[in-house]
Amino acid sequence: MWVMKSTMDIESSSSSLSPTTPFTNMTPREMLIHLASSNPVVIFSSTDCCFSTVAKNLLFSLGVGPTVIELDVHHYGSSIHAALCQLCGETRQPLPAVFVGGKFYGGVQTLLADHINGTLIPLLKDAGGLWL
Repeated sequence: MWVMKSTMDIESSSSSLSPTTPFTNMTPREMLIHLASSNPVVIFSSTDCCFSTVAKNLLFSLGVGPTVIELDVHHYGSSIHAALCQLCGETRQPLPAVFVGGKFYGGVQTLLADHINGTLIPLLKDAGGLWL
């Protein structure tokens, strides 16, 4: 079961998914790529990670409704985390891992730095994750 906090539910908002779409038939890497490419802003997170909380709160405060996947409560969370590390070229990708416009964006440091220097909002607008 995917645990998501978003302004839209993936199963009801995406024409390529239906309530019967079996994510269990996908590899963790396929799930990761599918979610990142079919949503404007995605955060792979952990419920007990303070950095993940900061990233989610920043995006929510800007009016972004990211798709949030809490890996610590997901049945395949550790496998998805391993696929995330492999995809991003890190031996251990710190959470949160943020994807914008289908591409790996970075973690909380990148998010905060771009917010401070003024490049985050235009990036979110271009990806369709923010409508201002």
